[in-house]
Amino acid sequence: MGDGGHTDVIVIGAGFSGLYALHRLRSRGFSVQVLEQADGVGGTWYWNRYPGARCDSESYYYCYSFDPELEQEWRWSERYPGQEEIRGYLEHVADRYDLRRDIAFGVRVERAERDGEGWTVTAADGSSRRCRWLVTAVGCLSTANVPDIPGLEDFAGEWHHTGHWPHDGVDVRGRRVGVVGTGSTGIQAIPVLAAAAGHLTVFQRTANYSIPARNAPLSEEEMAATKADYPAIRRVQQGSTNGHPFVLSDVDVLDLPADRRRALYEQAWERGGLRFRAAVKDVLTDPEVNADTSEFIRAKIRETVHDPATAELLTPRDHPFATKRPPIDTHYFETYNRPNVSLVDVKADPIAAVTASGLRLESGAEHPLDVLVFATGFDALTGPLLSFDIVGRDGVSLRETWHDGPHTHLGLGVAGFPDLFTITGPGSPSVLTNMPTAIEQHVDWIADLLERLRTTGEVAEPTPEAEAAWAAEVARAADATLLPQAASSWYLGANVPGKARVFLPYAGGYARYRATCDDEAAAGYPGFGLGAIRTNLANRHAV
Repeated sequence: MGDGGHTDVIVIGAGFSGLYALHRLRSRGFSVQVLEQADGVGGTWYWNRYPGARCDSESYYYCYSFDPELEQEWRWSERYPGQEEIRGYLEHVADRYDLRRDIAFGVRVERAERDGEGWTVTAADGSSRRCRWLVTAVGCLSTANVPDIPGLEDFAGEWHHTGHWPHDGVDVRGRRVGVVGTGSTGIQAIPVLAAAAGHLTVFQRTANYSIPARNAPLSEEEMAATKADYPAIRRVQQGSTNGHPFVLSDVDVLDLPADRRRALYEQAWERGGLRFRAAVKDVLTDPEVNADTSEFIRAKIRETVHDPATAELLTPRDHPFATKRPPIDTHYFETYNRPNVSLVDVKADPIAAVTASGLRLESGAEHPLDVLVFATGFDALTGPLLSFDIVGRDGVSLRETWHDGPHTHLGLGVAGFPDLFTITGPGSPSVLTNMPTAIEQHVDWIADLLERLRTTGEVAEPTPEAEAAWAAEVARAADATLLPQAASSWYLGANVPGKARVFLPYAGGYARYRATCDDEAAAGYPGFGLGAIRTNLANRHAV
C-alpha cells in the first residue's frame, strides 16, 4: 500500500467544483490535492459524450465569474455550449491556473474515513492519503442509473448508458437503435440518433414538457456586448432565484385577455430556453397559472407532431410544467414525424426483459435492436456521495446515516462527519440553479470557514439541531411550490428503486440561500458547532 502523504485539503473530483476549489484554496495558502477517477478534467462533461450532449444554461453565464480576465479571453461559439466546448473550457482553466500539478488522475476513491484529527482517503489501487479537511466535489449528476432489467447480460448487441458514452463514439448508421428514457438526456440524444439510425425506437415511460432551445452561433458583436456587460450580468445572477442573469416576470398571465396571453407565450416560446418558465409570474406556485402554461405547451406538441396518436402519447398530463427538470430541445418533437422513428409507451406496456436480440415487453411484444441506449439519468445528489464509503466519527458510515434520506446543514456538511464539506450537496439549491453560480458561492464560503479553522484549531461539524432545522426549511420551501407534485421526479429520488422519497435540493431560491449562508458565517458558524468542539492548539499535531 502506497502512502500519498499529508496535505491540508483533499478534494474529490475535478469538474467545475473541484477545479475552482483547488484554485481558491490554493490561493488562500492551503496545500491541496485533487483526486479524480477520470484521465482528464471536466467531471460530468468528461463522461457525458452522448450525441447531442449540451448545456441548458446559456454559455455566457455557464462559466466561472471569479476572474474578469478569464471572462474576457474566452470566446464561446454557440448560445448553448456543447459537451466538447465545455470540456475545452475547463481544460483551458486547468492550464491557465496551473491546476494539473495538484490533480492526481486515474484515482478512484473507495473509502474516506475520519481518523483522529483528520481524514484518511483510500483509493482502489490501495494507496492512501491523509488530510486535515475533506471536500467532496463529486457533482450532483454523476452516478449513472442503469435500470435492473432481466437479461441485459444476454443482449447480443451493444448497450450504453449516456453518462458513460464511449469516447470514440458509437456508430449507429443504418442500425436498429432503442432509447430508454425521455428526460433531458433522451430529449437531447434522440434527434441526433434518429438522423443516423436505420430505425430508432423510443421507449417512453413518462411524457415530458420541453421548450425549444433556439440554439445558434454567437456573433462577434453578441460576444463583445456580453463581455462589456459582465459586471451587471453577475450582479443579476447573485440576486436571482436560480442563479441566472434574468429575473422572474411580475406578469400575472391570468389577468391578461386571451390574445395578449397567447402573444406573451408565443414570444417566450420563440425566444426559447429556460427563460420560458420565467416569462409569467408564479408558474411554480400557482396551480391555475401552471395549468394555463402547461396547456399552451401541450397545444404546441399537438401542432408539431403530425400523428394524433403519437402526439397524445408525447403529451404530459401527470405532472405540472417545470415540476420535473424542464428540458430544452432542438427539434425533439419534430423527430417523431420521421418515418424511421417509433414511440413505445412502456407505462402502458412495461419492459419485461432484455433478450439476445432486443427488448421484450410484458405483452410479449418484441422489439429487435442492434444498439440499446439507456438515457435513464442518475442517482442524483446523494448517489455520488454514496458511491464510495464515507465513514465519520465513531465508525458510522454515510450510507447508514442517510438510510432514510439525506440530512445536512445547508447542503454543506453532515452531523457526525467532522471537517467534511460537500459542495452542492443535498439540501442546497444545486440542480435548481445555474451550477457554476452555486459552486462558486459554496467554495468561497468553505474557503472562508477553513481559514478560520486553520487559525483557531476548531473542528467544524454540524449539530443535529441545525440539521433538523434545515431539513424543516428544505421541506417548507419545497411544499411552498408545486415541485413535489411530480411523483416520478428525480428531485424526489423517484427514478431509483428503493431510494427514500425526500425532496433533495433547496427550493427557496439561490438569493435567499446565499443570504442564509452569509448569516451563518456572520454569527460565527453556530450550526457547525464552532465554539463547542475545539482541538487543543498547543498539543495538536499536524496531519
